[in-house]
Amino acid sequence: MSAPSRYSPLSISLHWLTLLLLVVVYTTAELKGFFPRESATMATLKMLHSSCGLTVLVLAVLRLGARLAQHAPGITPAPAAWETRLAQLMHVALYALVIGLPLLAWFGINAAGGSPRLWGLPLPVLSAENKALAKSVLGAHKLIANIGYGLIGLHALAALRHHYIRRDDTLLRMLPARN
Repeated sequence: MSAPSRYSPLSISLHWLTLLLLVVVYTTAELKGFFPRESATMATLKMLHSSCGLTVLVLAVLRLGARLAQHAPGITPAPAAWETRLAQLMHVALYALVIGLPLLAWFGINAAGGSPRLWGLPLPVLSAENKALAKSVLGAHKLIANIGYGLIGLHALAALRHHYIRRDDTLLRMLPARN
């Protein structure tokens, strides 16, 4: 039996759903500065930001499981070894981003004395209240989120490079199937 030439429908769906949620997470983060702190709009933005971010965490765990169950399909034509290694490092960085950021936020919100919710459901407490720790953790969350802009942009540029310059099937392996 030959190796698959595309990712599984589950992996493809999880990939694009993660992207959609990341767009919401980053958009809500950017929009928060435009509204009064105690407004209903701000409350909605915060709820969407945290719930979508925590959903990204859940999807990342599912994606890792799917990735372990079915290895990535090969690229045709095969890339150079350095490109493969660079892609592996980028994927590790992206998984660290989508797992680490929500966990930092969850921990930081707990340390600030809050209790994050996932679509209205309260989550377990990861940290006792510690305002100084909260400030550090949430500062790290913001810094890493800013680095995430670059990682996500590089990932998208690499996919476009593969498709339009190298003319291999890297991008096609992750696009939804056309009937």
